[in-house]
Amino acid sequence: MRIAMVSEHANPLALLGGADAGGQNVHVGALSAQLAERGHDVTVYSRWTAPDVAERVRTPEGYVVEHVPVGPPEDVPKDHLLPYMPAFARYLEARWREHPVDVVHAHFWMSGVASTRAARHVDVPVVQTFHALGTVKRRQQGDRDTSPPERLGIERRLCRQVDHVVATCTDEVEELGRMGLPARRATVVPCGVDTDLFRPYAVDPAPRPRLLSVGRLVERKGVGNAIEALAALPDVDLVVAGGPEPTRLDEDPEIRRLREVAHRCGVVDRVRFIGAVGRDDVPRLMNEADVVVAVPWYEPFGIVPVEAMACGRPIVGSAVGGLLDTVLPGLTGELVPPRRPDLLAGAVRRLVEDPERRAAYGRAGRDRAVALYRWSCVAERTEDVYARVAAAASRRAVAP
Repeated sequence: MRIAMVSEHANPLALLGGADAGGQNVHVGALSAQLAERGHDVTVYSRWTAPDVAERVRTPEGYVVEHVPVGPPEDVPKDHLLPYMPAFARYLEARWREHPVDVVHAHFWMSGVASTRAARHVDVPVVQTFHALGTVKRRQQGDRDTSPPERLGIERRLCRQVDHVVATCTDEVEELGRMGLPARRATVVPCGVDTDLFRPYAVDPAPRPRLLSVGRLVERKGVGNAIEALAALPDVDLVVAGGPEPTRLDEDPEIRRLREVAHRCGVVDRVRFIGAVGRDDVPRLMNEADVVVAVPWYEPFGIVPVEAMACGRPIVGSAVGGLLDTVLPGLTGELVPPRRPDLLAGAVRRLVEDPERRAAYGRAGRDRAVALYRWSCVAERTEDVYARVAAAASRRAVAP
């Protein structure tokens, strides 16, 4: 099957940890790699972010990343990319006329805009994964939501236009239903984890209990709440991975804000910011941690908890979105309400003081990750969706 992955801002080749580089990048790259391994021809279309970037890059995993030359050849915040989607769509249409594809998988709502515009002219079905919904973001962030005002209406329209929606958690399906998407047109397929890369292994113990927060550094990820929790955990350290490259930490406004939080809470000496990290470095960081903390205010899926479980680490997460599916309280970790550093501190303290419980959570988490979230399982379920929508499109094409 010839598969077009459209991911307008989240390039799987990007360094992780920046403001717009996180779980979606991982998802697109890993899914593409697994589908390529299963014999499919996969091309990822992502906007160029540098003038000297290669037009097409064949990855070692067997899929191709094609850089779409629309907009300025530099990093542009994703919330500013909507005006470039008509040009993105024209590029896709031209490419798919020249090299037809069997199915399009759009990642994020703006990719859906470009994909549906292009696909209607070349008669190819479109599968949509939102990765985040504007309704949830607006509800959580209110006036601080920087999304274009058109986003909510466009997402509702995409629910009508696309052939099928792949949701990453059951909570998202319920939200989509409130937006008018019938349940029969949505399938839950979670994000996945490389259980060979993310695995438990022995490391030298740290002198004090260590927490790890890893991911994009934006306020809604709740890193500030994790820092606030340290005030009630006097003998615990926190490592924060993500953000700009280590040499540019002092320039980053979110790093400065988080350092101010640490200073206000009197924990500056126990918080270490290490900046953006390579993908292969994350398992080491997780294995060096006693507990992985992921406490976003909202989260469509949340890849970090699954990666932590694959590494055999207990997770303390927010009881929101995808974490409600992935983390089993009392078995693989604990869930607390978002924006509650007091409750977060209590959950972490109980785990830090109970090494046997941490070990049991770690073993159960590893088993759960291998059983449910291996990328091969995710790819197989996604492949099934593609086959169904492609078959339905073929039937429509031959109908009298």
